[in-house]
Amino acid sequence: MSILIVDDSKSSQTLLQGLLKRAGFNDLVIASSAKNAYEVLGINDSKNINNNINLILMDNYMPDIDGIEATSHIMGSKYFKDIPLIMITASDDVKVLQAAFDAGAVDFIKKPFTKVELVARVKSSLKLKFESDGRKEALEKLEEANKKLQLLSSLDGLTGIANRRHFDDFLDREWRRSVREKTPLSLIFMDLDYFKKYNDGYGHLAGDECLKKVANKASEMMSRPGDLAARYGGEEFVIVLGSTETKTAEDLAEKVRSGIEEMKLPHKYREGGSLVTTSLGVAGCCPDKTKSTTELIKTADEALYKAKEEGRNKVVVSDL
Repeated sequence: MSILIVDDSKSSQTLLQGLLKRAGFNDLVIASSAKNAYEVLGINDSKNINNNINLILMDNYMPDIDGIEATSHIMGSKYFKDIPLIMITASDDVKVLQAAFDAGAVDFIKKPFTKVELVARVKSSLKLKFESDGRKEALEKLEEANKKLQLLSSLDGLTGIANRRHFDDFLDREWRRSVREKTPLSLIFMDLDYFKKYNDGYGHLAGDECLKKVANKASEMMSRPGDLAARYGGEEFVIVLGSTETKTAEDLAEKVRSGIEEMKLPHKYREGGSLVTTSLGVAGCCPDKTKSTTELIKTADEALYKAKEEGRNKVVVSDL
């Protein structure tokens, strides 16, 4: 643990060093002025920030820049605002002490001081610093854990892509954005053809693997970071395309359909073929207050149903 002593007096530096070293504090750094302290801390150079200082002892009366001004500058930095600073002063003036605390000092020591007082205040400030660091680290870990939990709660446990809940939230946000910006929004519903026969014939474990492969392929074909592929339920998937005209969505749907077919996943239990294929329904609109996400979903789902009625393994488009 490093302690930075900021004092322009050589005798004061020597006294502080001697008392602190005898108390077991050997990692001491000396700065003879506020400017020198800034250099030691690297406060004016973000590429050379000194993260090893755990406590600052600041003399109040120094030439050029006094202790209160220096404290205010150091505590104003995001890199050092959590480092405890003890002001050392010979003044009894309450206004001076108030100014020191207002600048960011956590404690003060009045000259002349004893070894007992100095060491007690240093230990107390360091204890608070380490407790604060511990709480900060625990909070960071908790925030990281919450982020991971939030991510997991938005993913489908089987396929690893977005789940229904995430889709609902995402579509709602995209809809509102499209209303504000007056941009088109498209939806693709996709369903695996004869998937019940696949499950019955190959077994549910094989069915799960098939769903994973199809989900991965669909996700791979999303060309923009803002697009979303999600598992809607069972063997049904959905793709949200913001700022996308229906024709562009139709082209992507056809690309997804042919891409899955080209994977050549065997399906000997189906009718009219021997590979896993998909049927897709596309719907699009320019969202406004007269329309709703429910209507868009219903339209895309109806297009999907029509694709199945017309023989499966095809794309059908319907505008809202």
